[in-house]
Amino acid sequence: MAHPPMRSTAAQHEAGNAWLARCSAHPASVRKAWRQETLAQIASGEYWLVAETVLITTMHALKRIKPEHQGPVLADPEQDKAWWIVPLEAAEELADVRQLSVQPEGWKLHCPPTGRHIDGRLWLSRPDGSGQLTDPAVLAAALGPGGSYRLPSEVRR
Repeated sequence: MAHPPMRSTAAQHEAGNAWLARCSAHPASVRKAWRQETLAQIASGEYWLVAETVLITTMHALKRIKPEHQGPVLADPEQDKAWWIVPLEAAEELADVRQLSVQPEGWKLHCPPTGRHIDGRLWLSRPDGSGQLTDPAVLAAALGPGGSYRLPSEVRR
């Protein structure tokens, strides 16, 4: 069986960049910031929220979540922080996860484009343009004591 052709890395980055820019109220400003090699500010709340945690916690969680279930994750190693882009309903679902702090609507994520790092920030899991976000239940399970999420049996069949 033939596999579908893979998009080039540049095309993958552009798809992720286009998605991030569309998530902003001012897409042209996002693109301008990136052309000037500065971080773009994208406010949460219209399309997604941001869950913040320390970097080492994120690294452990990323190992526990299969790549096909990961949404975008931004990191700043110098600040020892990472930000998961999560669905709008995640605030309630992640309220009891002590390792995470879900930022309020309107909170600005300062992000580089998907293919580069700027001011020490880089994407650990890049936006791919699809709009896929990390499911809050999957994230909570990856941060929990067992560290893994199993799909309900009726979904696994």
